[in-house]
Amino acid sequence: MKLVMIHHISLKTSDLEKAKRFYGEVLGLVEENRPDFSFPGAWYQIGEYQQLHLIEDSQFVYNPDRHIDTRGNHVAFRVDSYQETVAHLKTNKIEIKEKPDSTSGFAQIFCCDPDGHIIEFHVPQQ
Repeated sequence: MKLVMIHHISLKTSDLEKAKRFYGEVLGLVEENRPDFSFPGAWYQIGEYQQLHLIEDSQFVYNPDRHIDTRGNHVAFRVDSYQETVAHLKTNKIEIKEKPDSTSGFAQIFCCDPDGHIIEFHVPQQ
């Protein structure tokens, strides 16, 4: 067996409309057609091959205090500009934690989505 790539990541959300505003309007992901499943959700294309799948579960509770634990479970997106990403998130009133000098080799920005899923944005350090 040879793994080829990550195709998608699925995240549960307690409020699909709030999550869609965050991923679609704030992050600018493009919503894709989704099969007619028996439960609400949304699919977003990320780059050429990867997708983000949102699945609504009104009882879902993950990280209600929205604590940004940079070593916890998270999804990471490569971005093209550190400063533009910081400015965009701040303009949209998204609380962030910056780690521009991370020992990972990446300049990192962390935030939470409406359900408290931790999201990382990064660029290679220069």
